[in-house]
Parts: sequence; C-alpha cells; structure tokens
Amino acid sequence: MSVILEKLSQEAVSLLKAKGAFCTFAESLTGGLIASTLVNTSGASEVFQGSLVTYCDKVKHEKLGVETKVLEEKSAVSYECAMQMAQGALQSMCANVAISATGYAGPGGGTESDPAGTFYLGYADKNGNSSMRYHFDGSRSEVRDYAVQKALELLIERVNLL
Repeated sequence: MSVILEKLSQEAVSLLKAKGAFCTFAESLTGGLIASTLVNTSGASEVFQGSLVTYCDKVKHEKLGVETKVLEEKSAVSYECAMQMAQGALQSMCANVAISATGYAGPGGGTESDPAGTFYLGYADKNGNSSMRYHFDGSRSEVRDYAVQKALELLIERVNLL
C-alpha cells in the first residue's frame, strides 16, 4: 500500500472513531480495494462493518437497488449509477456514510465520452447523495489505485460533515 493511501486510511479511521460513525463501500471498478485499504489500518473494525463488491449490472440491481432503467439508459459507469450504488450500500449496511466506485479501469472498455480511465465516485449520508466524475490516464492498476485515493479523500470529506 502506498504511503498516501496508508495516511488517508489512518485519517479516515481516526475521524470515523471520533465521530462515532460507520462507513461502507459499494465497489465495482475497485473490486474491494477501498475496503481492503481501510481494513489495513488498525482500529478499522470499530468503524467498518462491511461492504459490497458489485461487479456486474445484475448484482448492482439486485443487491444495491440500482434501477434497471439507469443501467440500460445511462450505463453502470455514470453519475446516476454511482449515486444509486452509494444509496443502496448506505441502506443495506446500516452505516453513516457510503462511498461507491464504478468505472473503466482500462486498458480496454470505455466510450467516446467516458474513455478507459474514467470513473465515478458516489456518496450517500444523512446530508445528501451525489456523485462525481474523474479521469486518470495510467495503467489498470494505477487507475484503480487513484480511485481508491479519491474515494478515501471523499470519505474523509463526508465524515467531516456528519
């Protein structure tokens, strides 16, 4: 794990503990890396109960409640899907904040408007539900690591608002 990810994970766990809050994740692009990074930090069990890796559309729909219409009309790599993934994780995991990640790690895949390296992070908490788009040019593992970094930064931002 990189020093940056280790520091972000430690900050997230400390902040969650201080707030008495729990987090969860709904991961597609990152395949469990966000959760794995967090649980590498001592004390994570006090703030993390679990998460969902939903790699295919069927599981996103069945386990997180992502609307079929969103998956068919917008795709699994979209603002709408990331938002619904986060909302579904928040509801199913009894957490205070949920972060989702969906995207095209590459080198293949993607579309003209969302090429490989494009990903969306969503969040859901008591203050709202939204998502944002990112793009990172790099190898598959670099894109995924960057997504983990941005997800942990987003987690810290959202926990600060609880």
